[in-house]
Amino acid sequence: MSSFDDREKSFEKKFAHDEELQFKVSARRNKYLGQWASQILGYDQEKETEYIQSVIKADFEEAGDEDVFRKIKTDLKDHNISDEEIRKKMDELNEKAKSEFK
Repeated sequence: MSSFDDREKSFEKKFAHDEELQFKVSARRNKYLGQWASQILGYDQEKETEYIQSVIKADFEEAGDEDVFRKIKTDLKDHNISDEEIRKKMDELNEKAKSEFK
């Protein structure tokens, strides 16, 4: 029974670690996404910092990435950026963020 308990605790630790890592990767991706969008929007450094925080906070509205996607899409609606471009940039920046945690 002790071996089973040890294995169960090990799985729980791995799950917690994986969840924490995914949270960090998403937050980093959202930071990069905010930087990218703020450049398109022409924000200065102070406004960019505020905007990045708003993108990161948008991710807490619901599970998954759709909340962040909707925010970026809404904010860039007057800049002729397609849904496909936004999703491609999100994927690209997610990979960049993942590589920084390996």
